[in-house]
Amino acid sequence: MRDSDAGPGEIRKIRVWDLPTRLFHWSIVLLVGVLWYTGKTGGLDEMTIHMWAGYAVLALLLFRLAWGVIGTRSSRFAEFVRGPVSAFRYARGLARREKRPVVGHNPLGGWMVVLLLISLLVQTMSGLFADDEIFTTGPLAGKVSGEVVSFMTWVHDGNFNLLLALAAVHVTAVLLYRFVLRDNLIRPMITGRKVVPADTGVEGVRFAASWLAVLLSLLAAAAVYGLVFVYGSG
Repeated sequence: MRDSDAGPGEIRKIRVWDLPTRLFHWSIVLLVGVLWYTGKTGGLDEMTIHMWAGYAVLALLLFRLAWGVIGTRSSRFAEFVRGPVSAFRYARGLARREKRPVVGHNPLGGWMVVLLLISLLVQTMSGLFADDEIFTTGPLAGKVSGEVVSFMTWVHDGNFNLLLALAAVHVTAVLLYRFVLRDNLIRPMITGRKVVPADTGVEGVRFAASWLAVLLSLLAAAAVYGLVFVYGSG
């Protein structure tokens, strides 16, 4: 059924999340799990995997930051990052169980995305300078003083707990939406489409070109390679 084909009282599916955004989301979920497991397990092999997973996350973040500027409208920061007044009004509506169909992230979800991205960026960047003094040393640790390395190691250890806490809040919110507000946020992040009442007037988005996502992904990977393996080893 196309977005405009539904009649009164019916439901329709609208396009919300493009494939690049969905792949980013689920790749981050997988990689954070890998980072948690390898970081807790330790060992030379595990920490090698840990570092490569960190590089992958950093490349994904660089892609997402670019995609948040020139990608599909629903993925752009300008589309879902709202001021505190909008977030407060939306939260007040949630407390009253008011349903407001939104394409993409709602005002509260938008700020959660921003916090998660910042925490992930802090985690990956600090890891480049960290030194566990056992198995692994970040590729950029030799570029800075010992005091900076110690600080970055402290940030790397502490921020991961914050990242896990933010992820727990995010998952809890998704479950509350699913079972309390009866709004499935998981399915659209899998299929790319969201089911909405036909009479809401909410329209789907036009996805950005796939070639643009591929180009940005290659540039992000090249940037991480240059930073880690060219500059880091120089």
